[in-house]
Amino acid sequence: MAASYDKFRRLLDVGRALVAELDPDAVLERILDEAREVTGARYAALGVLGEQRRELERFVSAGLDHEQTLRAIGTLPRGRGVLGALIEDPRPLRVADVGRHPLSYGFPPGHPEMRSFLGVPIVIRGEVWGNLYLTEKQGADEFTEEDEEAAVTLGQWAATAIENARLYKASERRREQLERAVRSLEAAQDITDAISSVDDLDHVLELIVKRGRALVKAQSLLIMLCEGEELVVAAAAGHTAEARGARLPISGSTSGRVLQHGHPERVHDAASHLLVAPAKLGVPDAHTALLVPMIHRGARVGVLAAFDRGTDGQPFTPEDEQLLRSFAQAAASAVTINRSVEAARLGSAIAAADAERGRWARELHDQTLQALGGLRVLLASARRRSEAGAKDSAIAQAIDDIELEIDNLRAIISDLRPALLEDLGLQPAIDALLERQRHGGLEIVSELGLDEAELHPELEMTVYRLVQESLTNVVKHARATRVHLTIRAGERGVLVEVRDDGVGFDTEAQTSGFGLAGLRERVYLAGGTLTLSSGADGTTVRAQLPPATSGGEARSSVSVRRSA
Repeated sequence: MAASYDKFRRLLDVGRALVAELDPDAVLERILDEAREVTGARYAALGVLGEQRRELERFVSAGLDHEQTLRAIGTLPRGRGVLGALIEDPRPLRVADVGRHPLSYGFPPGHPEMRSFLGVPIVIRGEVWGNLYLTEKQGADEFTEEDEEAAVTLGQWAATAIENARLYKASERRREQLERAVRSLEAAQDITDAISSVDDLDHVLELIVKRGRALVKAQSLLIMLCEGEELVVAAAAGHTAEARGARLPISGSTSGRVLQHGHPERVHDAASHLLVAPAKLGVPDAHTALLVPMIHRGARVGVLAAFDRGTDGQPFTPEDEQLLRSFAQAAASAVTINRSVEAARLGSAIAAADAERGRWARELHDQTLQALGGLRVLLASARRRSEAGAKDSAIAQAIDDIELEIDNLRAIISDLRPALLEDLGLQPAIDALLERQRHGGLEIVSELGLDEAELHPELEMTVYRLVQESLTNVVKHARATRVHLTIRAGERGVLVEVRDDGVGFDTEAQTSGFGLAGLRERVYLAGGTLTLSSGADGTTVRAQLPPATSGGEARSSVSVRRSA
């Protein structure tokens, strides 16, 4: 009687302990240990049914030598034979010799000897979740009815404990998901606030990489923006070397594939599975990676690349992927909006400059040029009336100087406000521009494919200014004798190339000088690409412009390289 009372008290204590345990794996281990202790079984096992409730999906055991015995047994049971009887008929089953049971399959080689058997189902919310198996009653030939009652009670406690642990784990998972969602919203809000308060795109990019890195607990995070056919590292945070400005091709890189397909990728071995070595991106020791495209309204903006989750460089999870994917959308919007604002301001500045040029051209033409013309007429009249030879010579020199300045003013007016462009079109305006430069002694060979081109007025002005500013740079700085100009217009846009045989210059040291700022700004606003190469054999400026300007949504790239 005392032994039964002690067993009853023990089952109560076990129940309290199991219900308090919130780790599902710890619950299973505790059930097996207590089942062996309460019933005197040498071995205990717990089988978890699969979704179809026809076989065991998981099998956990206690009492076996896991290193040797389990290796000798091989494949774990799936629920055949006597174990399958409990699946077909979920009621307690007690057998004195399991090997003599009609459904017995026998034991595989290396399996320890087992005779006595006790099995009870574990039912959660009216549905069989699994079975508890006990074998080899120690000190007796078979399990007793009291053992069966204890096992059934333990199974009921186990069902309650397992359900509690599952509910707790599910609630924790939902809590983590909500926390992640809140963090993502907070990060997106920070970026939105930054757009309204920070004009500098670099500051916005810095905020994006820092918040994105914290969001997925990455060791490092890079933002790569699309520029033409390349991705360029625009900002980095975390354990990265100086990678800003590093370039990789969209075609032939994993990041480019992510951008083109629009689908994130999780990489578990960065060294072997990334098509471009992580060292090139400033993360030479990276083990894992998460690459997420930045897309805004169908336009490919760039890629967020996170490396090494946590302190141990663990692989990123599907939850991390979803979180960074949502964040990347906000980041893409931030970059696009900032670029649009910058382009709008730049466009306004250039439009204002062009308007100012027009005003000065009208002022010079209507006032200064007219006044000089009138002065020339007066001097010529005075010369005709003069009888003194010395005075006549001085007046003649004054007239020559005035005529020279009138010619210079006409050239300035033409540069400020190309009337031929407005009146006759792009090709006549460029022909006149080239002719003026030829009069200055510069040999120019031109290939103009503009006869049948119908370009937007804004694009015509862009092409004209590119040629004008490029030739001005040649005359002022290149010390060139010969220039080759090519302009081709087609369905894919307009190509403008100016190649000279001058002395060249160090593009890396002087990319902001030599009038390049104006070229760069105009190409940027037109949504095109500008390539500048310079060496001992001269300089080449090449601009590829789309068929029409794209206003505030212009996207462009400017690259400068030094020839060997």
